[in-house]
Amino acid sequence: MRRTAITITASTMTLALAACGVLDGSGDEAGESSPARGDDITVGLLLPEKTNSRYEKFDYPIIKKKVGALTNGKGKVVYANAEQDAAEQNKQLARMVDDKVDVLLVDAVDSKAIASGVKKAKDAGIPVIAYDRLAEGPIDAYVSFDNELVGQVQGRALIDELNGSRSQKIVMMNGAVTDPNAAQFKKGALDELSGKVTIAKQYDTKDWKPSNARANMMAAISAIGANNIAGVYSANDGMAGGVISALKAAGVTDLPPVTGQDAELDAVQRVVDGDQFMSVYKPYPQEAETAAEMAVARVRGYGIEFDALTPDKVDSPTTKAVPANLLQVTALTKETVEDTVVRDGIYTADEICTSKYEAACDELGIK
Repeated sequence: MRRTAITITASTMTLALAACGVLDGSGDEAGESSPARGDDITVGLLLPEKTNSRYEKFDYPIIKKKVGALTNGKGKVVYANAEQDAAEQNKQLARMVDDKVDVLLVDAVDSKAIASGVKKAKDAGIPVIAYDRLAEGPIDAYVSFDNELVGQVQGRALIDELNGSRSQKIVMMNGAVTDPNAAQFKKGALDELSGKVTIAKQYDTKDWKPSNARANMMAAISAIGANNIAGVYSANDGMAGGVISALKAAGVTDLPPVTGQDAELDAVQRVVDGDQFMSVYKPYPQEAETAAEMAVARVRGYGIEFDALTPDKVDSPTTKAVPANLLQVTALTKETVEDTVVRDGIYTADEICTSKYEAACDELGIK
């Protein structure tokens, strides 16, 4: 079996802004625009849930730290997490508008439901940057990863691992229909899977919950037969855990390849141990720092800097040609753990290689 590490770059950019004179904060060399604000900036940050550990561990603290660094310690981040409740997130957004934050970073629970809140912010003169998920409404910019390419990375890795034929049956465990990223992941995966394997069962998983993915997988096993499932496309790591739990409960000892996304610690450990075939590593520090830079630049009115931070364009169902920054993703397999999450300081080898996984780490040379 071939285990292929795949790296896709989507409009990757090295910003040499200092050479253009736009990072010194003076406004003297920032084009024709003068700074709209100084360092006393308030960034409102709305994140969607806590089930995925990345939001509390990476996104919020990195954005907070970067805003502070960009504003000489005078800028602040006001943070709220909706815990997968779209109505609560709309209330959180409304409170931030009433409190007159300077700019909003919004990772929407429900991309459609948030649109009215985005319009309310814009009507109040508060710019809105969609973070990680493309919210609907009049947003100013978007920062994320190329989500179709994420799906392509997953699908291509699964096909390579199966070395497949159309007679092989797979299950697709897609994300929540309320998340626009899920549709893009699915489209990218289908670009690679269609015509190469048989998609025997396919599910859209409510709220991305691992428990729902487990229930869906149990239904798939009942319909297809555990021994007839050659592989599982799981859109993220949490659901991959639910899928693997269902397979083990059905008595499967030789697990089929299961994909994932997010490079969560327990998923990385499953990859090291062989229970999960692969994940997709998305460098959250880069995404979070870029979001902070975009937010500060948008408030200050540095047109050149903001334009340099948004080299791409995306369309939402309500807004066309949204300025965007789409970042690089990398397939994470056994062979690439050290060159991704360990190298970038997401996890230490000690965090990954606990006693349960020590032997597997030794075999892979993870130190």
